[in-house]
Amino acid sequence: MDWISILNNTASSIISPATLAYALAALGLAVHFGYAGLLNMGIAGFMALGAYGYAISILTFGFPWWGGALVGMGAAALFALILGVPTLRLRGDYLAIVTIAAAEVLRLLFLTTAFDDVTGSADGLSGYHGSFRASNPIPPGTYGFGPWQYNEIGWWVRILGIVALILAAIMVWRLMSSPWGRVLKGIREDEDAVRALGKNVFGYKLTALVVGGVIAAVGGIVYALPSAVNPGVYVTSLTFFIYTALLLGGAATVFGPLIGSLIFWVLQTFLGSVLPAMVNAGLLPFMSSIQAQTLRFILVGIGLMLIVIFRPQGILGNKKELTFVK
Repeated sequence: MDWISILNNTASSIISPATLAYALAALGLAVHFGYAGLLNMGIAGFMALGAYGYAISILTFGFPWWGGALVGMGAAALFALILGVPTLRLRGDYLAIVTIAAAEVLRLLFLTTAFDDVTGSADGLSGYHGSFRASNPIPPGTYGFGPWQYNEIGWWVRILGIVALILAAIMVWRLMSSPWGRVLKGIREDEDAVRALGKNVFGYKLTALVVGGVIAAVGGIVYALPSAVNPGVYVTSLTFFIYTALLLGGAATVFGPLIGSLIFWVLQTFLGSVLPAMVNAGLLPFMSSIQAQTLRFILVGIGLMLIVIFRPQGILGNKKELTFVK
C-alpha cells in the first residue's frame, strides 16, 4: 500500500471545504441540541436551503455571490420560523420526527421535476461560480506545502470557510456567555422552571432555532462553493454524520463541534483510502473495493454508538450538560 499517498490525502482533509462545512453545521446543531435541548433531526434541510438559496439566487436572479449567500441564510431563517412556530411546543422524539420529515420534504421539493428549471431536479445545479471566482484576490498559481497545496480557487474557498467558521464560533461563544445563553441553558435543563420565572420559553427556542439554522446554512454554502449542488447530498444520513461530529467533540461546547468535525473527516478520508488499498493488497479478500468504501460508514455508525455509550459528553463536553444522559 502507498502509505505516503494515503497519509497525504488524509492530511489534506484537515482544511477541506467538507470539513469546514461540517464544522459550521455541527456548530449550528450545537445551538439547537447542545444549548437549547432541541432534538433537531433535520439539520441537513438547513444546509440544503443555504446551498440552494445561494445557487438559485445567482443562476436565476443574477445576484453576486455575497448576495446569494445572504439569500441562503435568509431562506434558512425563514424556514426556521415556519418550522418552529407550530412545532417548538413539541418535546423530545416528537420534535425529532417533525424536523426529519421537514428536511425530507425540502429534499423532495428540490428533487421533483416540477421545478426543474429552477432547482435542476436530480441533476442539481452548477455553473454559479463566476461571480465568486471573479472576486478572488489571490493571483493564479499553486500555493502551500506538503499535502496542503491548492490553486488560487482552492485557497479562496478555504479562506472564506475558515473566516466564516471563526466568526460563527465567536458569535456562538458570545451568545452563550450572555444572559440570553444562560436562559437557553436553563430551558434545556428545565423549561417549566424557566417559564415559572416569567421567561418566554417559546421565544427563546425559536430564536435558537433561527440562529443555529442560519449557521448551518452557511455550512451548506461553504459545501457548495467549490463544486455543484446536488439533492443527493442532503439526505438523512448527512444529519446523522453531523450528529456524530457534534457528539464526538462535545454537544454543549463551542469548540467541540469544530474538533469533532475535524476528527470525523480525517477518519472518513483515512478509511476511504486505506480500506480499498487493503482490498487491492489482498488483506481483505472477502470484499470488493466498493464494499470497502461502504464499510467505513458501518464503522462510523459503530463509533457513534460507542461514543454515546462510553463518552456521551464528547471530547470537550461536560456530561452534566447533556439532557439525554440524565
